[in-house]
Amino acid sequence: MALPPGEYSDPVAGPRGGATGAHLLRFAAHRASARAPPIPESMRPFHSVAVLIPCRNEAQTIGKVIADFRAALPQARLWVCDNGSNDDTASVARLAGANVVVEARPGKGNAVRALFSVVEADALVLVDGDDTYDAASAQRMLDTLAAEHCEMVIARRVTARAESSKAYRRGHQWGNRMFTVAISRLFGYRVDDVFSGYRAFTRRFVRSFPVASRKFEIETELTVHAADLGLRVREIDAPYGARPEGSSSKLHTLRDGARIAFAIAHLYEQTHPARFFGALGSLTAVLSLLFGVPVIVEFMETHLVPRLPSAVLAATLMILAAAFVGCGIILDSVGRARRETKRLAFLAQPRVTTALP
Repeated sequence: MALPPGEYSDPVAGPRGGATGAHLLRFAAHRASARAPPIPESMRPFHSVAVLIPCRNEAQTIGKVIADFRAALPQARLWVCDNGSNDDTASVARLAGANVVVEARPGKGNAVRALFSVVEADALVLVDGDDTYDAASAQRMLDTLAAEHCEMVIARRVTARAESSKAYRRGHQWGNRMFTVAISRLFGYRVDDVFSGYRAFTRRFVRSFPVASRKFEIETELTVHAADLGLRVREIDAPYGARPEGSSSKLHTLRDGARIAFAIAHLYEQTHPARFFGALGSLTAVLSLLFGVPVIVEFMETHLVPRLPSAVLAATLMILAAAFVGCGIILDSVGRARRETKRLAFLAQPRVTTALP
């Protein structure tokens, strides 16, 4: 596949501009020795595999992540998206032997979009570059993807009780459970770890997925996409640890939590417009009756409308309720057409025949 100039760099070419630093020295010698012997063709569940690593300012950890995944998946090509880093992330990734894609717009969603648009493979593994996920679980994820004929496998994070406080910031586990329950109830799709950043996909899933998210709501959008198309998804347990000392998370608890909540509401409106606008219409109609019934009762008794503003407000709210219901009916037809289009895009990609029975 031909790539636009400047979009990525060949790992053989080395860092541009002669980048230097302790991280470069640490991984320069590792590059030649890290390559493990390839797995025999008969043992590969997929003919081509790519590991996608979106990261921002992860020079401390990206070299180890690349080395771990090269050891776990020797047959895979490794791609790193440098999402506007201010450190040596891109240079360390190149020296470690990965292909580097540069995405200047900040946000994990933007980085994932750039990787999905560039990389071609039968199976793709998405993982964060912060060295918190277990690379050895990648092969199990690919085996599950092939053996159970599913389109996405999610690594359900499992953390030892003693390390839980280090791996998760205060309130994150409670927030994860709350959002997981909300998504399961709203979309009728049970996923135990909706915010896991460690996933495996088929080519068909990626090519039918229109990445609209810009930041950390990308995991929610991936899950909702699978739910909307009725795709087969599986979860497997995988170890999850704390960030290395000196490495900091880019997730802002309140700001990104609010962004994810709005993203869930928006995705629900997009995928279930009749329910969404029907609920708004019902709520507005109830408010209209609360203001309007006393006015009607008083008119029946006195044949007067002394509270004219209440009457006008009640009538306006009832008209608005009818408009909400009408919008829901129209947008439901539009949403059904969008769903069919995405489904056809999904089916247009040939299913990969794996080496597993």
